[in-house]
Amino acid sequence: MPAAKTTRAQQRKRVINRHVRSTSRTAIKKAVAAIATGEHDQSVATVAKAISLLDRAATKGVIHRNNAARRKSRLAKLRKADSASQGL
Repeated sequence: MPAAKTTRAQQRKRVINRHVRSTSRTAIKKAVAAIATGEHDQSVATVAKAISLLDRAATKGVIHRNNAARRKSRLAKLRKADSASQGL
């Protein structure tokens, strides 16, 4: 019986974790798209949202904290390059 209970708990966690991971990936894609369009205000907002979701995923243990840090660093690097190209 303990194995069945563990299996049920793992299935519940899997659904939640998949949602958290998917949401953060979508936010990253939206942030990259916003940076590509060149709209500074929108890109700053979407990057901030993506960073927040990555932090939340790392806190929950869905992704490793170094993985979150790497993704946040890449987003910040893209945003900074975009700002520099616009002369901001």
